Amino acid sequence: MRVLLVAALAACGDSAAAIDAANGDAIGDGGVDDGAIDGAIACLADPGDAGPTGPACMVGSVPGQCIDTVGCTGVRTSTPGQCAGGANIQCCTPRLADGIACDPNAAPRPNECALVEEPGDAGCPTGMAHVDTFCIDRYEASLVIDGFAGPISVSPYEAPAASFNARAISVRDAVPQGHISGTQAAAACTRSGKRLCSNTEWLRACRGTATSTYPYGNTRMPGVCNDARSMHPAAELYGTSASWIFSHIDSPCLNQLPNGLARTGAHAGCVSADGIFDMMGNLHEWTSDPAGTFRGGFYVDTMLNGNGCLYATTAHDVNHHDYSTGFRCCADL
Repeated sequence: MRVLLVAALAACGDSAAAIDAANGDAIGDGGVDDGAIDGAIACLADPGDAGPTGPACMVGSVPGQCIDTVGCTGVRTSTPGQCAGGANIQCCTPRLADGIACDPNAAPRPNECALVEEPGDAGCPTGMAHVDTFCIDRYEASLVIDGFAGPISVSPYEAPAASFNARAISVRDAVPQGHISGTQAAAACTRSGKRLCSNTEWLRACRGTATSTYPYGNTRMPGVCNDARSMHPAAELYGTSASWIFSHIDSPCLNQLPNGLARTGAHAGCVSADGIFDMMGNLHEWTSDPAGTFRGGFYVDTMLNGNGCLYATTAHDVNHHDYSTGFRCCADL
């Protein structure tokens, strides 16, 4: 793993990061640090596609970079008066509310029509499948709060407030909850009478009785699961692979870019032998491991920390969250 990251960073011209990785500064014994992973992924996804780089700048609360206006294209826009240099050097930031990018201060709730769980398998709660000696959510979890007139959806694009008493549901065609910590995920499962899956349970559900490497078998098939996005979303959103973008991965816009986070069950072939969807790719999924483990990879990477079902990251404690962290619940029969 360290050799792969060092090679990726060095190939992208980031010699300082490569030296740090080689010295172990970016990689912990329990897994690869997300900053190092994200930087390597962005590089490997052809950093030339991300456009020119320049000094960091801000327009309101939106981070950007000072570059020539001719290079500020795609989902970005130029704002004058924020940068040193000629009139053509302006602050290039993600465009707001144009149907492609989004307002980074807004948190849409796209799941208002995806609030009803399907019947569970015999002996299991709604939305759950029977696997071996336990039940597991068929889909990556969404969050709801219970109102007087029924459940109210929660935005999947931002971190839930610490005091937010949301519970987990497992529904088809929902945008699953990202930006959630292991602690919050466990609490949301508990509020629904469930719990986070153990590592053993999670692996059994993903690999089936055949113990396959991927939910669908032993041969990787890119794109069958949501695992094949060509560019890291932060590199696309901010128009650069510069390291500063990874201090802004809390943006609710990251999971709203096209060809990014998919709705649950949208990849019909990404299903295990027991009928569990999206265990590979889409979002990392927290387990009950107190050391802080999430599994399965996400929509950019399902191989740097293991392939498919075998992907596991233990580089953060259970209070960590970012745009890529999600979960699903298990329950006893």
